[in-house]
Amino acid sequence: MRSRRPQPAPPAPDGEPAAGSPPVRFVGWLGGLGAAAAGYAVFQALFGVLPDSLDGSAARYLISGVSGLGTFVAVWLAAALLRARAAAGGQGGGGRDARGTGASGPLPLVFASAYDALVDQVSVVDDPRRGRLTGWPHSLGESTPSWPTSVGTAYGLHMMLDLGMPDGRLGTGDLVETLWRLRLPEGGWSARSQGYEARPEVTALVLGALARAGVPADRLDAEVERCTAAFTREHDRAGWESTHVVTTVLRGLLRAAPGSPLLSLLREALADGAISDGRRDHLRCWGYRLQPPYGRPSPLHTAQAVVALDRSARVLGEDADARGERARTAREDGIRWLLACPDAPHDTCPDLENLHEEVRRPRSDDPSRHEVLGVRHFTASWLVRALLTPGAVAVARAEGLEDEWRIRLDGALAAVWAGQTDGIWVWGRGGDGTQLRRPMWMTYQGLSALRAHAVWMYRPSG
Repeated sequence: MRSRRPQPAPPAPDGEPAAGSPPVRFVGWLGGLGAAAAGYAVFQALFGVLPDSLDGSAARYLISGVSGLGTFVAVWLAAALLRARAAAGGQGGGGRDARGTGASGPLPLVFASAYDALVDQVSVVDDPRRGRLTGWPHSLGESTPSWPTSVGTAYGLHMMLDLGMPDGRLGTGDLVETLWRLRLPEGGWSARSQGYEARPEVTALVLGALARAGVPADRLDAEVERCTAAFTREHDRAGWESTHVVTTVLRGLLRAAPGSPLLSLLREALADGAISDGRRDHLRCWGYRLQPPYGRPSPLHTAQAVVALDRSARVLGEDADARGERARTAREDGIRWLLACPDAPHDTCPDLENLHEEVRRPRSDDPSRHEVLGVRHFTASWLVRALLTPGAVAVARAEGLEDEWRIRLDGALAAVWAGQTDGIWVWGRGGDGTQLRRPMWMTYQGLSALRAHAVWMYRPSG
């Protein structure tokens, strides 16, 4: 594994002088010889203008001397402060030299470091039954044998596509074939903790990654059909009631099967599952469930719903019928709800707290027992992605909420940026007793949020 390199801090705000700039050099000179000269000038000026009525020349000397000394100290301290700020700015830009990598700033360095880490830690194993597997486990740096999993490899494929595959050390073909080889015997995919029964949220995740990688629709059709046929209210009631599951399936199928009839049903279930929050002007938002008991209003689940409904609006439209109109009004209310966060500062407010939820399903082999899937959520990244949707930008502009939009976006983005080291995000030890981990999904979501913001902020000159 390659040694980890320190990540440079973001550049200083516009207008702050850099070390070695003319203002810094001038004030540095002023802090030495200039401070003494300024103090002497004040002394001379006061001694010349103080009235003779003071009790002798000694008093005039004392007042002038104290004033001159005070001026000297003030100028010297101001210069020292500016020198210290300039030095700190130079140290904050340390770490890997951008000139040596072809990168021009902190964000390209983050992307390059993430790519290096993913290449360094890819797992290549020969499975006696499934053949060669190339991919990643659920988390980077796992202490157990790092066999590729469906979830880890699907997120890794998404990241490789986001990062542009700058060289040939990894190929999408190997990752695609590994995902096919990881299919369960009866079709579909599941998380490592879910055993050998396909689950719609994992299957849709994998199908979405495969479709994005260019796998033709006719190769995906059979798996899409299995996924949609099994994901019904009768067969998977717990999944249909989960905001996380429904939004995950909806996003995956929008990529893999944009013509599927299931999409409109999922969108309708999501829109109908919105709840009113009296603490924020009775705006609609989402909890972790789409049926009673809904749970408390949740910024995480509201952001997930906004992203899924915004994407479905571009595929399905929203003006054709009443169901589309309900989806639009619910989505726009969810955006207003996110912008109405009453807490500050917005880079550490409660709306950005990471969450841990469980999806419980009866086991098919023993309905008296339950399968429990633990799901952790990187909330700040979801808020960035939700606020950068075209629908969120349109609502903010149309309703004069651009200041609120920018403040909340900047806060969420700062929280996302603060969570990474060399382009890799860590899920820290929390109240649930989890060990320090570097889950693939968290790094994907962090990189995705930063990339979306960079694309939004790009303003070509000329």
